[in-house]
Amino acid sequence: MKIIPDQNPALFARAAVAAALKHEPMPEPPDEDFYRQQAACFVSIKMDGALRGCIGTLEPAEPSLGGEIIRNAQSAAFADPRFNPLSPAELPRLKFSVDVLSRPEAVSSHEDLDCKKYGVIVGCDYRRGVLLPDLAGVNSVEEQLTIACQKAGILSHEEFTAHRFTVDRFEE
Repeated sequence: MKIIPDQNPALFARAAVAAALKHEPMPEPPDEDFYRQQAACFVSIKMDGALRGCIGTLEPAEPSLGGEIIRNAQSAAFADPRFNPLSPAELPRLKFSVDVLSRPEAVSSHEDLDCKKYGVIVGCDYRRGVLLPDLAGVNSVEEQLTIACQKAGILSHEEFTAHRFTVDRFEE
């Protein structure tokens, strides 16, 4: 049975970032089983349709999903190395999304993947790369794997392992 939250997790992620920007106390997660479960998640922030920050976990780092969302929302807003930290003036132009991940499962063949349905984790030695499912501009498993490998620094001639996962995506 799938647990659907009463409050959109993307709005909760926004509230956590807004509180940090205003130097206010962090909001408490809603008192729901959904937020009490332990799960990994990614928080993505877009400004005017372009990525402005995205940080997540592949395995839970917090005791609850509520804590995981706060942690990853703040990291996406202020610690994504690809972007400068957010400023208060940007907040009205931002859109948040939260992807709650299933547990990854190993795949034995690329035929077990579907770039619209599954995210992918690739690995080679100590290097790992991740790509969420159903991203604009990613239209094939080959593109998805290529991008994930590039993110990991895995060269085209190197062998790698692959895991897949599904997400429950919540957007503003």
